[in-house]
Amino acid sequence: MTTATTPQTDPFALARALSGRHFYDGALRESASGRTFPVVNPATGEEVGAAAFGEAADVEAAVRAAAAAQKGWAKVGARDRGKLVARCGQLLSEHVEELARLIALETGKALRTESRVEASVLADAFTFFAGLGSELKGETVPYSPTVMTMTVREPIGVVGAILPWNVPLLLMALKIAPALVAGNTVVVKSAEEAPLAVLRVIELMGGILPPGVVNILSGFGPECGAPLVAHPKVGKVTFTGSVETGKIVYRTAAEKLIPVTLELGGKSPMIVMADADMDQAIAGAIAGMRFTRQGQSCTAASRIFVHDAVHDEFVARLKAKVDAMRMGDPLDEATDIGTIVSHQQMERVQGYIAIGKETDGAVAHVCSALPTDPRLAKGLFIQPHIFTGVTNDSRIAREEIFGPVCCVIRWTDYEEVIAAANDSEYGLAATVWTRDLKLALDAVNRLEAGFVQVNQNLVVQPNLSYGGVKASGLGKEASLESMLEHFTHKKTIMINMK
Repeated sequence: MTTATTPQTDPFALARALSGRHFYDGALRESASGRTFPVVNPATGEEVGAAAFGEAADVEAAVRAAAAAQKGWAKVGARDRGKLVARCGQLLSEHVEELARLIALETGKALRTESRVEASVLADAFTFFAGLGSELKGETVPYSPTVMTMTVREPIGVVGAILPWNVPLLLMALKIAPALVAGNTVVVKSAEEAPLAVLRVIELMGGILPPGVVNILSGFGPECGAPLVAHPKVGKVTFTGSVETGKIVYRTAAEKLIPVTLELGGKSPMIVMADADMDQAIAGAIAGMRFTRQGQSCTAASRIFVHDAVHDEFVARLKAKVDAMRMGDPLDEATDIGTIVSHQQMERVQGYIAIGKETDGAVAHVCSALPTDPRLAKGLFIQPHIFTGVTNDSRIAREEIFGPVCCVIRWTDYEEVIAAANDSEYGLAATVWTRDLKLALDAVNRLEAGFVQVNQNLVVQPNLSYGGVKASGLGKEASLESMLEHFTHKKTIMINMK
Protein backbone atom coordinates (compact mmCIF):
# COMPACT_ATOMS: atom_id res chain seq x y z
CA MET A 1 0.00 0.00 0.00
CA THR A 2 1.41 3.41 -1.01
CA THR A 3 0.13 6.95 -1.44
CA ALA A 4 0.36 8.84 -4.72
CA THR A 5 3.87 9.78 -5.84
CA THR A 6 2.73 13.04 -7.42
CA PRO A 7 2.95 16.08 -5.12
CA GLN A 8 -0.10 16.51 -2.91
CA THR A 9 -1.48 20.02 -2.38
CA ASP A 10 -3.65 19.30 0.65
CA PRO A 11 -1.61 18.55 3.79
CA PHE A 12 -4.71 17.46 5.69
CA ALA A 13 -5.54 14.80 3.09
CA LEU A 14 -1.93 13.62 2.98
CA ALA A 15 -1.81 13.39 6.76
CA ARG A 16 -4.88 11.15 6.70
CA ALA A 17 -3.44 8.99 3.92
CA LEU A 18 -0.21 8.41 5.86
CA SER A 19 -1.94 7.79 9.17
CA GLY A 20 -1.21 4.66 11.16
CA ARG A 21 1.74 3.51 9.04
CA HIS A 22 5.42 2.75 9.34
CA PHE A 23 7.50 2.20 6.20
CA TYR A 24 9.87 -0.73 6.01
CA ASP A 25 10.89 -3.41 3.53
CA GLY A 26 9.59 -1.27 0.69
CA ALA A 27 6.00 -0.63 1.82
CA LEU A 28 3.76 1.28 4.20
CA ARG A 29 2.73 -1.05 7.04
CA GLU A 30 0.61 -0.92 10.15
CA SER A 31 2.26 -1.48 13.52
CA ALA A 32 2.38 -5.07 14.73
CA SER A 33 -0.10 -4.26 17.50
CA GLY A 34 -2.34 -2.10 15.34
CA ARG A 35 -1.97 0.71 17.88
CA THR A 36 -1.67 4.37 16.90
CA PHE A 37 -1.28 7.73 18.61
CA PRO A 38 -2.68 11.11 17.53
CA VAL A 39 -0.92 13.74 15.44
CA VAL A 40 -2.18 17.18 16.46
CA ASN A 41 -2.03 20.52 14.66
CA PRO A 42 -0.51 22.74 17.38
CA ALA A 43 -2.07 25.87 15.84
CA THR A 44 -5.64 24.67 16.41
CA GLY A 45 -5.51 21.65 18.73
CA GLU A 46 -7.18 19.59 15.99
CA GLU A 47 -6.21 15.96 15.51
CA VAL A 48 -5.15 15.77 11.87
CA GLY A 49 -3.93 12.20 11.69
CA ALA A 50 -2.44 9.29 13.57
CA ALA A 51 0.99 7.69 13.74
CA ALA A 52 1.74 4.00 14.06
CA PHE A 53 2.76 3.05 17.61
CA GLY A 54 6.10 1.36 17.15
CA GLU A 55 7.24 -1.30 19.58
CA ALA A 56 9.89 -4.03 19.78
CA ALA A 57 8.13 -6.22 17.20
CA ASP A 58 8.14 -3.38 14.67
CA VAL A 59 11.79 -2.64 15.38
CA GLU A 60 12.63 -6.32 14.83
CA ALA A 61 10.83 -6.37 11.48
CA ALA A 62 12.38 -3.11 10.24
CA VAL A 63 15.92 -3.99 11.34
CA ARG A 64 15.59 -7.47 9.83
CA ALA A 65 14.60 -5.89 6.51
CA ALA A 66 17.51 -3.43 6.69
CA ALA A 67 20.02 -6.14 7.56
CA ALA A 68 18.80 -8.35 4.72
CA ALA A 69 19.16 -5.50 2.23
CA GLN A 70 22.52 -4.19 3.43
CA LYS A 71 24.88 -6.71 1.83
CA GLY A 72 23.33 -6.21 -1.59
CA TRP A 73 23.31 -2.44 -1.18
CA ALA A 74 27.00 -2.42 -0.21
CA LYS A 75 27.81 -4.32 -3.41
CA VAL A 76 26.35 -1.50 -5.51
CA GLY A 77 29.22 0.73 -6.62
CA ALA A 78 29.65 3.83 -4.48
CA ARG A 79 29.07 6.22 -7.38
CA ASP A 80 25.99 4.24 -8.42
CA ARG A 81 24.67 4.47 -4.87
CA GLY A 82 25.29 8.19 -5.14
CA LYS A 83 23.33 8.37 -8.39
CA LEU A 84 20.34 6.71 -6.72
CA VAL A 85 20.56 9.10 -3.78
CA ALA A 86 20.75 11.97 -6.29
CA ARG A 87 17.53 10.71 -7.87
CA CYS A 88 15.99 10.81 -4.40
CA GLY A 89 17.15 14.42 -4.04
CA GLN A 90 15.61 15.34 -7.39
CA LEU A 91 12.30 13.72 -6.48
CA LEU A 92 12.25 15.46 -3.10
CA SER A 93 12.92 18.80 -4.80
CA GLU A 94 9.70 18.24 -6.75
CA HIS A 95 7.84 17.74 -3.45
CA VAL A 96 9.15 20.79 -1.58
CA GLU A 97 5.77 22.51 -1.29
CA GLU A 98 4.00 19.32 -0.26
CA LEU A 99 6.56 18.55 2.44
CA ALA A 100 6.63 22.16 3.63
CA ARG A 101 2.88 22.20 4.15
CA LEU A 102 2.92 18.87 5.92
CA ILE A 103 5.71 19.87 8.31
CA ALA A 104 3.94 23.18 9.03
CA LEU A 105 0.75 21.28 9.82
CA GLU A 106 2.28 18.88 12.32
CA THR A 107 4.91 21.11 13.98
CA GLY A 108 3.37 24.58 13.82
CA LYS A 109 6.39 26.07 12.05
CA ALA A 110 5.47 28.97 9.79
CA LEU A 111 5.30 27.94 6.14
CA ARG A 112 6.99 30.96 4.56
CA THR A 113 9.73 31.66 7.09
CA GLU A 114 10.56 28.12 8.27
CA SER A 115 8.94 25.05 6.75
CA ARG A 116 9.47 25.87 3.07
CA VAL A 117 13.12 26.69 3.77
CA GLU A 118 13.64 23.39 5.55
CA ALA A 119 12.01 21.36 2.79
CA SER A 120 14.25 23.07 0.21
CA VAL A 121 17.46 22.38 2.13
CA LEU A 122 16.37 18.74 2.56
CA ALA A 123 16.66 18.11 -1.18
CA ASP A 124 19.95 20.01 -1.34
CA ALA A 125 21.46 17.83 1.40
CA PHE A 126 20.69 14.65 -0.53
CA THR A 127 22.17 16.14 -3.69
CA PHE A 128 25.32 17.19 -1.85
CA PHE A 129 26.02 13.79 -0.31
CA ALA A 130 25.07 12.00 -3.53
CA GLY A 131 28.16 13.49 -5.17
CA LEU A 132 30.55 12.17 -2.53
CA GLY A 133 30.52 8.51 -3.54
CA SER A 134 33.91 8.89 -5.20
CA GLU A 135 35.41 10.14 -1.92
CA LEU A 136 35.10 6.78 -0.16
CA LYS A 137 38.80 6.32 -0.63
CA GLY A 138 41.48 4.39 1.18
CA GLU A 139 45.21 5.03 1.35
CA THR A 140 48.41 3.29 0.48
CA VAL A 141 50.80 3.01 3.43
CA PRO A 142 54.62 2.96 3.03
CA TYR A 143 55.11 0.08 5.44
CA SER A 144 57.64 -2.03 3.49
CA PRO A 145 58.85 -2.30 -0.12
CA THR A 146 57.93 -6.01 -0.10
CA VAL A 147 54.51 -5.63 1.52
CA MET A 148 51.72 -3.83 -0.30
CA THR A 149 49.79 -2.08 2.47
CA MET A 150 46.55 -0.19 1.98
CA THR A 151 43.38 0.82 3.71
CA VAL A 152 39.81 0.66 2.45
CA ARG A 153 36.59 2.08 3.84
CA GLU A 154 33.67 -0.27 4.40
CA PRO A 155 30.11 0.42 5.55
CA ILE A 156 29.18 -0.28 9.15
CA GLY A 157 25.94 -2.12 8.31
CA VAL A 158 22.58 -1.06 9.73
CA VAL A 159 22.36 2.51 11.05
CA GLY A 160 19.72 3.57 13.56
CA ALA A 161 18.82 7.26 13.20
CA ILE A 162 16.74 8.96 15.90
CA LEU A 163 15.24 12.34 14.98
CA PRO A 164 14.12 15.44 16.87
CA TRP A 165 10.92 17.34 16.17
CA ASN A 166 12.28 20.84 15.59
CA VAL A 167 13.98 20.36 12.18
CA PRO A 168 13.13 16.75 11.33
CA LEU A 169 13.44 16.89 7.55
CA LEU A 170 16.88 18.50 7.41
CA LEU A 171 18.36 16.52 10.28
CA MET A 172 17.09 13.26 8.81
CA ALA A 173 18.81 14.09 5.53
CA LEU A 174 22.09 14.86 7.29
CA LYS A 175 21.94 11.45 8.98
CA ILE A 176 20.70 9.11 6.29
CA ALA A 177 22.15 10.58 3.07
CA PRO A 178 25.81 10.00 4.07
CA ALA A 179 24.94 6.64 5.61
CA LEU A 180 23.33 5.47 2.36
CA VAL A 181 26.10 6.69 0.07
CA ALA A 182 28.62 4.93 2.32
CA GLY A 183 26.79 1.63 1.77
CA ASN A 184 24.74 1.33 4.96
CA THR A 185 21.03 0.73 5.27
CA VAL A 186 19.00 2.79 7.75
CA VAL A 187 16.14 2.48 10.18
CA VAL A 188 14.82 5.89 11.23
CA LYS A 189 12.85 6.52 14.39
CA SER A 190 10.82 9.73 13.98
CA ALA A 191 9.95 12.17 16.74
CA GLU A 192 6.51 11.46 18.14
CA GLU A 193 5.51 15.13 17.62
CA ALA A 194 6.51 15.13 13.92
CA PRO A 195 6.12 11.69 12.33
CA LEU A 196 4.35 12.37 9.03
CA ALA A 197 6.58 14.54 6.82
CA VAL A 198 9.61 12.32 7.43
CA LEU A 199 7.47 9.26 6.73
CA ARG A 200 6.47 10.79 3.41
CA VAL A 201 10.15 11.40 2.54
CA ILE A 202 11.06 7.78 3.24
CA GLU A 203 8.06 6.54 1.27
CA LEU A 204 9.13 8.62 -1.75
CA MET A 205 12.71 7.40 -1.46
CA GLY A 206 11.45 3.84 -1.14
CA GLY A 207 10.16 4.09 -4.70
CA ILE A 208 13.74 4.57 -5.93
CA LEU A 209 15.89 2.54 -3.54
CA PRO A 210 15.74 -1.27 -3.12
CA PRO A 211 13.35 -2.58 -0.43
CA GLY A 212 14.85 -2.48 3.03
CA VAL A 213 17.48 0.16 2.28
CA VAL A 214 15.44 2.95 3.91
CA ASN A 215 12.95 2.27 6.69
CA ILE A 216 11.14 4.40 9.25
CA LEU A 217 9.21 3.74 12.44
CA SER A 218 7.17 6.11 14.59
CA GLY A 219 6.74 5.78 18.30
CA PHE A 220 8.00 6.81 21.70
CA GLY A 221 11.44 6.48 23.19
CA PRO A 222 10.95 3.61 25.66
CA GLU A 223 8.87 1.43 23.35
CA CYS A 224 10.51 2.17 19.99
CA GLY A 225 13.74 4.14 20.34
CA ALA A 226 15.24 2.00 23.10
CA PRO A 227 14.85 -1.35 21.30
CA LEU A 228 16.25 0.21 18.12
CA VAL A 229 19.41 1.36 19.88
CA ALA A 230 19.74 -1.97 21.70
CA HIS A 231 19.09 -4.21 18.69
CA PRO A 232 22.11 -6.47 18.06
CA LYS A 233 22.05 -5.88 14.29
CA VAL A 234 22.21 -2.08 14.61
CA GLY A 235 25.90 -1.20 14.29
CA LYS A 236 25.74 2.58 14.53
CA VAL A 237 23.37 5.09 16.14
CA THR A 238 23.05 8.75 15.23
CA PHE A 239 20.85 10.78 17.57
CA THR A 240 19.70 14.38 17.88
CA GLY A 241 17.81 15.44 20.98
CA SER A 242 18.18 16.33 24.64
CA VAL A 243 21.30 15.80 26.71
CA GLU A 244 19.42 13.50 29.08
CA THR A 245 18.19 11.19 26.32
CA GLY A 246 21.56 11.37 24.59
CA LYS A 247 23.21 9.98 27.71
CA ILE A 248 20.76 7.06 27.72
CA VAL A 249 21.53 6.35 24.05
CA TYR A 250 25.26 6.55 24.76
CA ARG A 251 25.05 4.11 27.69
CA THR A 252 23.10 1.57 25.65
CA ALA A 253 25.48 1.88 22.70
CA ALA A 254 28.43 1.45 25.07
CA GLU A 255 27.07 -1.91 26.17
CA LYS A 256 27.28 -3.02 22.53
CA LEU A 257 30.56 -1.15 21.85
CA ILE A 258 29.14 0.54 18.77
CA PRO A 259 29.87 4.09 17.55
CA VAL A 260 27.42 6.93 18.13
CA THR A 261 26.96 10.48 16.88
CA LEU A 262 25.19 12.75 19.35
CA GLU A 263 23.93 16.24 18.52
CA LEU A 264 22.52 17.54 21.80
CA GLY A 265 21.65 20.84 23.42
CA GLY A 266 23.02 24.34 23.35
CA LYS A 267 22.97 27.73 25.04
CA SER A 268 24.78 29.64 22.36
CA PRO A 269 26.45 32.99 23.09
CA MET A 270 26.30 35.99 20.77
CA ILE A 271 28.90 38.66 21.59
CA VAL A 272 28.18 42.16 20.26
CA MET A 273 31.18 44.50 20.43
CA ALA A 274 30.85 48.27 20.77
CA ASP A 275 31.93 48.78 17.14
CA ALA A 276 29.49 46.26 15.65
CA ASP A 277 27.30 47.15 12.68
CA MET A 278 23.98 47.57 14.53
CA ASP A 279 21.77 46.75 11.56
CA GLN A 280 23.74 43.58 10.92
CA ALA A 281 23.77 42.58 14.60
CA ILE A 282 20.04 43.08 15.07
CA ALA A 283 19.27 40.99 11.99
CA GLY A 284 21.72 38.40 13.29
CA ALA A 285 20.01 38.25 16.66
CA ILE A 286 16.61 37.69 15.06
CA ALA A 287 17.97 34.98 12.78
CA GLY A 288 20.17 33.51 15.48
CA MET A 289 17.43 33.27 18.09
CA ARG A 290 15.24 31.57 15.49
CA PHE A 291 12.26 33.72 16.54
CA THR A 292 10.37 32.54 13.44
CA ARG A 293 10.75 29.00 14.84
CA GLN A 294 9.64 30.11 18.30
CA GLY A 295 13.22 29.69 19.48
CA GLN A 296 13.00 25.92 19.12
CA SER A 297 16.59 25.42 18.03
CA CYS A 298 19.64 23.92 19.72
CA THR A 299 21.83 26.65 18.18
CA ALA A 300 19.53 29.50 19.29
CA ALA A 301 21.53 32.59 20.28
CA SER A 302 19.78 32.72 23.64
CA ARG A 303 22.65 34.46 25.53
CA ILE A 304 23.29 37.80 23.83
CA PHE A 305 26.19 39.70 25.39
CA VAL A 306 26.01 43.36 24.31
CA HIS A 307 28.62 45.99 25.13
CA ASP A 308 27.40 48.65 27.54
CA ALA A 309 27.94 51.41 24.98
CA VAL A 310 25.31 49.98 22.61
CA HIS A 311 23.20 47.86 24.97
CA ASP A 312 20.16 50.11 25.26
CA GLU A 313 20.02 50.86 21.53
CA PHE A 314 20.37 47.15 20.75
CA VAL A 315 17.52 46.15 23.07
CA ALA A 316 15.17 48.85 21.78
CA ARG A 317 15.80 48.03 18.15
CA LEU A 318 15.61 44.27 18.68
CA LYS A 319 12.28 44.58 20.47
CA ALA A 320 10.88 46.81 17.72
CA LYS A 321 11.87 44.30 15.04
CA VAL A 322 10.34 41.34 16.89
CA ASP A 323 7.23 43.39 17.68
CA ALA A 324 6.71 43.84 13.94
CA MET A 325 6.67 40.08 13.34
CA ARG A 326 3.25 38.52 12.90
CA MET A 327 2.13 35.46 14.82
CA GLY A 328 -0.58 33.35 13.23
CA ASP A 329 -1.66 30.23 11.34
CA PRO A 330 1.51 28.43 10.23
CA LEU A 331 -0.09 27.67 6.86
CA ASP A 332 -0.82 31.35 6.20
CA GLU A 333 1.75 33.02 3.91
CA ALA A 334 1.50 36.21 6.00
CA THR A 335 2.66 34.50 9.19
CA ASP A 336 6.18 35.12 10.47
CA ILE A 337 5.98 33.17 13.75
CA GLY A 338 4.12 29.90 14.27
CA THR A 339 3.56 27.85 17.40
CA ILE A 340 5.30 25.84 20.04
CA VAL A 341 5.21 22.17 19.03
CA SER A 342 3.33 20.61 21.98
CA HIS A 343 1.57 21.27 25.28
CA GLN A 344 4.50 19.73 27.13
CA GLN A 345 6.97 22.09 25.48
CA MET A 346 4.68 25.06 25.99
CA GLU A 347 4.46 24.36 29.73
CA ARG A 348 8.25 24.11 29.88
CA VAL A 349 8.72 27.47 28.16
CA GLN A 350 6.04 29.16 30.28
CA GLY A 351 7.79 27.81 33.37
CA TYR A 352 11.05 29.43 32.37
CA ILE A 353 9.32 32.73 31.56
CA ALA A 354 7.91 32.68 35.09
CA ILE A 355 11.38 31.97 36.50
CA GLY A 356 12.77 34.88 34.51
CA LYS A 357 10.14 37.30 35.77
CA GLU A 358 10.90 36.26 39.36
CA THR A 359 14.66 36.81 38.92
CA ASP A 360 16.02 39.80 40.84
CA GLY A 361 16.67 42.74 38.54
CA ALA A 362 15.19 41.07 35.46
CA VAL A 363 13.03 43.00 33.03
CA ALA A 364 10.84 41.08 30.57
CA HIS A 365 10.33 42.77 27.20
CA VAL A 366 7.30 40.98 25.72
CA CYS A 367 7.17 41.15 21.93
CA SER A 368 4.74 40.68 19.05
CA ALA A 369 1.04 40.02 19.58
CA LEU A 370 -0.94 36.83 19.96
CA PRO A 371 -3.25 36.01 17.04
CA THR A 372 -6.86 37.09 17.38
CA ASP A 373 -8.37 34.60 14.91
CA PRO A 374 -10.89 32.51 16.91
CA ARG A 375 -9.82 29.39 14.97
CA LEU A 376 -6.48 29.67 16.71
CA ALA A 377 -7.82 30.12 20.23
CA LYS A 378 -6.47 26.72 21.28
CA GLY A 379 -3.18 27.18 19.46
CA LEU A 380 0.16 26.88 21.26
CA PHE A 381 1.30 30.45 20.75
CA ILE A 382 3.78 32.16 23.06
CA GLN A 383 4.94 35.75 22.72
CA PRO A 384 8.72 36.15 22.42
CA HIS A 385 10.40 37.37 25.61
CA ILE A 386 13.65 39.36 25.72
CA PHE A 387 15.05 39.55 29.26
CA THR A 388 17.45 42.26 30.37
CA GLY A 389 18.93 42.91 33.78
CA VAL A 390 19.96 39.28 34.27
CA THR A 391 23.42 37.85 34.82
CA ASN A 392 25.07 34.84 33.23
CA ASP A 393 24.50 32.77 36.37
CA SER A 394 20.70 33.09 36.33
CA ARG A 395 18.73 29.97 35.42
CA ILE A 396 17.28 31.44 32.24
CA ALA A 397 20.82 32.23 31.08
CA ARG A 398 22.25 28.80 31.94
CA GLU A 399 19.55 26.25 31.11
CA GLU A 400 18.32 25.40 27.63
CA ILE A 401 14.75 26.63 27.27
CA PHE A 402 14.04 25.73 23.64
CA GLY A 403 11.53 28.51 23.26
CA PRO A 404 11.32 32.20 22.24
CA VAL A 405 13.20 33.42 25.32
CA CYS A 406 16.60 35.13 25.25
CA CYS A 407 18.74 37.10 27.67
CA VAL A 408 20.54 40.29 26.67
CA ILE A 409 23.45 40.68 29.11
CA ARG A 410 25.36 43.94 29.48
CA TRP A 411 29.20 43.82 29.51
CA THR A 412 32.19 46.16 29.55
CA ASP A 413 35.33 44.01 29.93
CA TYR A 414 36.44 41.86 26.97
CA GLU A 415 38.20 39.20 29.05
CA GLU A 416 35.15 38.85 31.27
CA VAL A 417 32.73 38.45 28.36
CA ILE A 418 34.84 35.71 26.76
CA ALA A 419 34.93 33.91 30.12
CA ALA A 420 31.17 34.33 30.53
CA ALA A 421 30.47 33.03 27.01
CA ASN A 422 32.52 29.91 27.80
CA ASP A 423 30.96 29.50 31.25
CA SER A 424 28.38 26.95 30.12
CA GLU A 425 28.05 23.19 30.07
CA TYR A 426 27.21 23.54 26.36
CA GLY A 427 29.45 24.27 23.38
CA LEU A 428 27.44 24.00 20.19
CA ALA A 429 27.59 27.40 18.49
CA ALA A 430 28.71 30.99 19.04
CA THR A 431 28.86 34.26 17.11
CA VAL A 432 30.93 37.44 17.33
CA TRP A 433 29.89 40.83 15.94
CA THR A 434 32.63 43.40 15.32
CA ARG A 435 34.40 45.42 12.63
CA ASP A 436 37.78 44.68 14.27
CA LEU A 437 39.41 41.73 12.46
CA LYS A 438 42.08 41.24 15.13
CA LEU A 439 39.45 41.12 17.88
CA ALA A 440 37.29 38.73 15.84
CA LEU A 441 40.16 36.32 15.26
CA ASP A 442 41.08 36.34 18.93
CA ALA A 443 37.50 35.67 19.98
CA VAL A 444 36.83 32.80 17.57
CA ASN A 445 40.01 31.06 18.70
CA ARG A 446 39.04 31.32 22.36
CA LEU A 447 35.32 30.51 22.23
CA GLU A 448 34.51 26.95 23.28
CA ALA A 449 32.05 25.91 20.58
CA GLY A 450 32.00 23.65 17.56
CA PHE A 451 30.43 26.14 15.11
CA VAL A 452 31.62 29.76 15.39
CA GLN A 453 30.70 32.61 13.05
CA VAL A 454 31.59 36.29 12.73
CA ASN A 455 29.02 38.88 11.62
CA GLN A 456 26.51 36.24 10.52
CA ASN A 457 24.30 33.60 12.09
CA LEU A 458 23.62 30.92 9.49
CA VAL A 459 21.92 27.65 10.33
CA VAL A 460 23.64 24.35 9.53
CA GLN A 461 24.43 23.99 5.83
CA PRO A 462 25.50 21.00 3.72
CA ASN A 463 29.30 20.89 3.34
CA LEU A 464 29.94 22.78 6.63
CA SER A 465 31.12 20.48 9.41
CA TYR A 466 28.62 20.83 12.25
CA GLY A 467 28.70 19.54 15.80
CA GLY A 468 29.41 20.64 19.34
CA VAL A 469 31.82 20.17 22.22
CA LYS A 470 31.25 19.60 25.94
CA ALA A 471 27.62 18.59 26.66
CA SER A 472 26.53 19.58 23.16
CA GLY A 473 27.49 16.23 21.70
CA LEU A 474 29.93 13.93 19.96
CA GLY A 475 30.90 13.86 16.30
CA LYS A 476 30.16 15.98 13.27
CA GLU A 477 27.37 16.13 10.70
CA ALA A 478 26.69 17.76 7.32
CA SER A 479 30.12 17.21 5.74
CA LEU A 480 32.37 14.73 3.93
CA GLU A 481 34.02 14.17 7.31
CA SER A 482 30.75 12.93 8.76
CA MET A 483 30.33 10.35 6.00
CA LEU A 484 33.86 9.03 6.23
CA GLU A 485 34.39 9.07 9.99
CA HIS A 486 30.91 8.19 11.22
CA PHE A 487 29.46 5.82 8.64
CA THR A 488 32.42 3.67 7.61
CA HIS A 489 35.04 1.43 9.18
CA LYS A 490 38.62 1.60 8.00
CA LYS A 491 40.18 -1.78 7.16
CA THR A 492 43.95 -2.25 6.79
CA ILE A 493 45.08 -4.77 4.15
CA MET A 494 48.64 -6.11 3.85
CA ILE A 495 49.86 -8.26 0.94
CA ASN A 496 53.22 -9.95 1.25
CA MET A 497 54.88 -9.82 -2.20
CA LYS A 498 58.02 -11.89 -1.41
